[in-house]
Amino acid sequence: MSLRCGRIVYTNDLPVYAAFDRGVIDYPGTLHADVPARLNAMLLGGELDLSPISAFAWAKNSADLVLLPDLCIGARDEVVSVVLVSATPPALLDGATIALTGESASGRNLLRVVLERRYGVRPHYVESANPLAAAIEGMPALLIGDSAIDAIERLPREHVYDLGTLWHEWTRQQTVFAVWAARRDAYERDPDGVRACMHALTDAYTWSRSHMREVIEDAQRAHPRAAGFYDTYYGKLNFTFHSAAQNGLAVYCRELHAIGAIDRVPSSLPEVIGVVSR
Repeated sequence: MSLRCGRIVYTNDLPVYAAFDRGVIDYPGTLHADVPARLNAMLLGGELDLSPISAFAWAKNSADLVLLPDLCIGARDEVVSVVLVSATPPALLDGATIALTGESASGRNLLRVVLERRYGVRPHYVESANPLAAAIEGMPALLIGDSAIDAIERLPREHVYDLGTLWHEWTRQQTVFAVWAARRDAYERDPDGVRACMHALTDAYTWSRSHMREVIEDAQRAHPRAAGFYDTYYGKLNFTFHSAAQNGLAVYCRELHAIGAIDRVPSSLPEVIGVVSR
């Protein structure tokens, strides 16, 4: 049976999926594109067998999921597409109201970790259907994906705080916003199918690394940006789940536990053998 698999709808996933979109590599499953929070719910609810999942959702539900190797979505420091927009510096946001996107569990909880653990402040959070509009109107807001990039282009740069940068300045660790995971029951039922999907994903990412012009062309068609933007953006992102990313994920999990967001700290090590050549 073909495995049901998710993919993130933002341009930040194109280095992993562009080869499938262009027909260069066949994916041995079905792909459903959606925002991260929806993919989280579909994987945990049994509507998907395998998917990128927010690092927070994986950490909270690791007993039911198999952490897969080789791929993640994160950054060494600046991430660009996960930002806090605020005219008030983060250290002064105690008691303030912050508009949250409902699209990302990792970004929301990373914001909590940074504000509570680094700055010692506890704002109030409200979910907003359009946090970019809230930010434009002057309300502090968390933005992710292409809306975050829109904010960088449209709002005063001194009001835009990159969460990857805030995290790295504080911990000296990389960020990991999403990992790939399979439902444990799906992996036990069809381990070869899960491995085949991961092989295809890593083959697709390997293709993209030597065909970034094509990836950038696809990104420009989806969301046109200033010349050179995607060259810089994709250069900042990290898609390889190497030891530095695993260490960053481990520290993130410990901080999630410290603020009471998860009950236990899971291992950040993948549960199956990797396939990407380093």
